Amino acid sequence: MKTICVIDGQGGGIGAAIIKRLRTLFEEDVEIVALGTNAIATAQMLKARANRGASGENAILQTVARMDVVIGPLGIVMANAMMGEVTPQIAGAVASSPARKMLVPLSQENVAVVGASSMPLPHLLDVLIAEHLQPWLDEFN
Repeated sequence: MKTICVIDGQGGGIGAAIIKRLRTLFEEDVEIVALGTNAIATAQMLKARANRGASGENAILQTVARMDVVIGPLGIVMANAMMGEVTPQIAGAVASSPARKMLVPLSQENVAVVGASSMPLPHLLDVLIAEHLQPWLDEFN
């Protein structure tokens, strides 16, 4: 069974939306680990039916290296993103993880991702799953 890690911060709404979509499509065929930069984000992702979760910098640093896939907003690889919740250590650990990274291009303050679509989150999640996650999972079945 593949392990998918979803990382989010602040209120956890993006991570919860990702996890709800994953659960709807893959049910219990994947294990979902919720990693929040804070306890509120983790709680929201656990309510969305993640298998397990943890909060804070050390939990993220220790866990991302053991995941098959890491999913989250673009800010998880940007030091000081999400109002400072993504520390330089978190950004480095996520970027250095051997896991496949699937980043949702949601805008960050003072950052423009040139060529990225400005689709709403539900459409971005459709693309993430149909064009990136599902084909990747199919390689292993």
